[in-house]
Amino acid sequence: MDIIKWQWLLVICSSLTMFFLSPLAKTTDQFFKAVNKKKAPNTLILTGSLIISWIFAKSITNAADLGLAFGLVGGVAYAGYYVSFAVAGIVIYQLRTKGGFRSIHEFLISKFGKKAMAVFSILIAFRLFNEVWSNTMVIGNYFGEQGSTPYYASILVFTFLTLAYAVKGGLSSSIFTDVIQMVLFSVLLIIILATIFTTKDFSSEEMLTSGTWSFELGLNLFFAAVIQSFSYPFHDPVLTDRGFISSPKVTKHSFLWASILGAICIILFSLIGVYAQTKGIKAHAAVEVGKALGVVILLVINFIMITSAASTLDSTFSSFSKLLAVDLNLGKSVSFGRITMITVAILGTIPVFLNAEILSATTISGTMVIGLTPMFIFWSVKVPKISFYLSVSCGLIFGFLLIFGVFPKALVFTTGKYAALLWSNLWGVLCCTIIYFIPKWISK
Repeated sequence: MDIIKWQWLLVICSSLTMFFLSPLAKTTDQFFKAVNKKKAPNTLILTGSLIISWIFAKSITNAADLGLAFGLVGGVAYAGYYVSFAVAGIVIYQLRTKGGFRSIHEFLISKFGKKAMAVFSILIAFRLFNEVWSNTMVIGNYFGEQGSTPYYASILVFTFLTLAYAVKGGLSSSIFTDVIQMVLFSVLLIIILATIFTTKDFSSEEMLTSGTWSFELGLNLFFAAVIQSFSYPFHDPVLTDRGFISSPKVTKHSFLWASILGAICIILFSLIGVYAQTKGIKAHAAVEVGKALGVVILLVINFIMITSAASTLDSTFSSFSKLLAVDLNLGKSVSFGRITMITVAILGTIPVFLNAEILSATTISGTMVIGLTPMFIFWSVKVPKISFYLSVSCGLIFGFLLIFGVFPKALVFTTGKYAALLWSNLWGVLCCTIIYFIPKWISK
């Protein structure tokens, strides 16, 4: 049996297993809040769910490729995004305990009004839409060249099978399967790393000395990721939805643990790229290392991608249905939630056929929402409603300057890849924060 047939077997068998094991949601609490037998997820379950839902297929692909490009520094740079968990955990804890809010949307309506909440909802809908295609494209790359029939077929089958168990149980399915997927991810990662470190020509010393700790060779991305972490988590309902389903104390502890453990997982996976660098591999680190180490390891790497992509995809479907049904109150029923899941699955798959770029889904969307920084970091400070629109608009402007490559070079003080990303985010957050408070200063 050739490798592609084994990969098809992995996708179909793992998805069908998740479908049969997933709980069937019969009530809105089960479908939208993951409440089973009147119990919310505990610290261990919530931590695992947070980590695996954020260790996207695209994240670990990017981590491996950054390890290939920059050495260990590349993995650490990408792990900078996991500061997001710590930031979100602390802010959500305060919103719940000091503010008494039950969701991000309730906070925004209370402080800035329903129109602001609608604008915010558009931003996060775009984010969820991105998550679908950017993760399924990673799966496609293991089945064939981009644009080939096997490539498209694997994406469509994988999306359909993941949708099937997500539709069955909603957020209950998502969190239940997250636990299984986190265990699988850990075991598979250990197998891959054990194989790499037992090869004759790769040592821990090589790993530690790989890369150069300079802005040009990775630190631009690291500092950009840390800056984005003060806004990035709040436009990701996959993360924030999990911030309101358990007690505030359990939530805070889970988010802080997820920040540390998630970063470690990403750094460890980037070692695949570091290994690829020592072997002279030029691109697609995870795929090429798998091929170099034999069929079994290629299948293990492929399975880890399937596991992580599925966990993110089912969480994306759950969050999109909650956004429309509960947060926007368009139809709070299980059947409506299921219809919205099917809708985002279809719409989110369209960009696959338009050859979209995977890494840009993270870096660009992260810049577009830097305007959210002041409203969440300074959530308790009273400001006029116009502050929301000014800050969000300012962030979008900086995002567009970056997308179209017209950010002023005079404001970029480092060189190398991601220099424009770093400085557009730094100046952007500074401008957003100042413009956010200007109406408050004027009204005094």
